[in-house]
Amino acid sequence: MKSFKKISLATILAALMVVMAACGSTTSKETKESAKNDQSNTKELSGSLVISGSTALQPLASAAAEEFMNKNSKVSIQVNGGGSGTGLSQVAQGAVQIGNSDLFAEEKGVDASQLVDHQVAVVGITAAVNSKVGIKDIKKADLIKVFTGKITNWKELGGADQKITLVNRPDSSGTRAVFNKLALDGATPAEGVTEDASNTVKKIINETPGAIGYLAFSYLTDNTVTALSIDGVEPTTENVTTGKFPVWAYEHAYTKGEPNEVAKAFLDYMMSDEVQTNIVTKQGYIPVTSMKVERDAKGNVTNK
Repeated sequence: MKSFKKISLATILAALMVVMAACGSTTSKETKESAKNDQSNTKELSGSLVISGSTALQPLASAAAEEFMNKNSKVSIQVNGGGSGTGLSQVAQGAVQIGNSDLFAEEKGVDASQLVDHQVAVVGITAAVNSKVGIKDIKKADLIKVFTGKITNWKELGGADQKITLVNRPDSSGTRAVFNKLALDGATPAEGVTEDASNTVKKIINETPGAIGYLAFSYLTDNTVTALSIDGVEPTTENVTTGKFPVWAYEHAYTKGEPNEVAKAFLDYMMSDEVQTNIVTKQGYIPVTSMKVERDAKGNVTNK
């Protein structure tokens, strides 16, 4: 009887040691796997990204890119302008990783079947004049007459006795397309000065007596030019979000198919609270989430 008890006790102790060893081995294995996964998850992002297109979106994209590179030292981002048409064509060709546009690709006649639309902000656009023109508000009907050459002197609208100089963007410009469609009701502007970039348009308006052009709100952050109200409605963020001021557009960041790792990380950052509630508003843009109305590719506007 004593011998049986001794054998049973020895057997039990041996079994416990086997179980404990197995548990220790499993725990060690799980710990190593967990550490490996943690190391993988914290792998530093690296690579390069080239963005081109809309000059209306360029200041925001550049500001966000600078902050993103500060947080990711092994990432290089180059932000170029060129206009929405350029951005769309280059991303469709695979020449850049992100193509910025003020328009839906369909509005520019671009085949969007292989493109993915990322709407990163909203921008308001309005007419802007030289500060000595002497007007701050214009009727839409008169704005059309100014840009089609039917009104050629500001004194006809109660302003200074100055000849009107038109400053346009090229056909590839999304800002031009949005302004022509929503502010000019599709009218074709008369001949004038044509400039590739919005910052150059602003400079020419500021330096040329009687000049008028059109700019995104993001360029109207000082008093060097005068932003015009249209039909008594001021070009403000609040009036855009409620649909009272009709000249606005989504800022699209298109990718060809799903974005690669670096592009996805940057686009995710663009939509983060840090960017949307800070950089977006400071740069004169409007967060997409602030909009109380929405617009589709056909131009239809509905309440959210």
